[in-house]
Amino acid sequence: MLTKGPITTEDKSPVIQVNKSTYQTLKLIGKGGSSKVYMVLGENKELRAVKLVSLEGVEPEATQAFLNEVRILKTLRDCSRVVTLYDFEYDQERSLLMLVMEAGDNDLASVIRSATEKESMNLLAVKFYWSEMLQAVLEIHNKGVIHSDLKPANFLLVKGRLKLIDFGIADLVQADATSIVKESQMGTLNFMSPESIARMPGNGTGDCGLKISRRSDIWSLGCILYTMAYGRAPFQHIVARNDKLRAIINPNFAILFPPVADPNLLDVLKRCLRRNARERPTISELLQHPFLTEDRALVKPQRNDKLQTMFSEIENMSPDSVKKVNEMVKSLKLGKK
Repeated sequence: MLTKGPITTEDKSPVIQVNKSTYQTLKLIGKGGSSKVYMVLGENKELRAVKLVSLEGVEPEATQAFLNEVRILKTLRDCSRVVTLYDFEYDQERSLLMLVMEAGDNDLASVIRSATEKESMNLLAVKFYWSEMLQAVLEIHNKGVIHSDLKPANFLLVKGRLKLIDFGIADLVQADATSIVKESQMGTLNFMSPESIARMPGNGTGDCGLKISRRSDIWSLGCILYTMAYGRAPFQHIVARNDKLRAIINPNFAILFPPVADPNLLDVLKRCLRRNARERPTISELLQHPFLTEDRALVKPQRNDKLQTMFSEIENMSPDSVKKVNEMVKSLKLGKK
């Protein structure tokens, strides 16, 4: 609970109490819909993130999504690539859900936005973040969890590693199954797979149950990689919602793949963005793809201004991220024939 009442912009430093533990708010770091996320300081001076979700007047489906996030995070508590849920409390009287979570440095959306403001992201950075994303998603897939809403904003940089957040519409696959049937879909349109869209209510299929497999997450990952490569998602240029929906599910609507420096990058993009889910690669196959494993120089010789851009991008990373990049360079044996 909030010992000073609801948080407002006028509050200088309100205190949040979750299950009798007190957290001093430092700043608002995110908000959306009925939720706000604050950077806080715990009783032992540790940094944490507290997510406050007001469920008053919220549709039952949305309420279930927030409660589902708690359920999934509890299931994934031992996963190193998932943001840690330390504590939570649901105050039914105030219709307020409070989650105490691991604090991060930045999200991938901010990283991509900063890196692609003037030109495309440096190839070395693309490889680093792509590898990090794959490892994070592999971990939850191995636990039988399909995220269903992968997008740059749902990857959080924590001490140089990408971790997954926002499991509101994620779900568990039963041990003897390879897919789940979802009765609704609330993912982010620019990153939603064709199969997630095809049976949405109102799309004329007559079946609102969505059969979703792990390969739906592969499509979303491909859209994120596309964004890093080209500065926008594959269908972001289509403004009208219905036109975008039709384009994503239409196999005759060609996805544009402008030239890129590394042909292996282009191959990965085309494999991930196949509309037939069965034809998409698995996470394990992507980790073994030449884009990440080929034993040659990561980047072709570049002009000095290009190199300067690369160094600037690396300088803007956290120290832990720079360390991880260096480790990746060594592991790929840069320049060895």
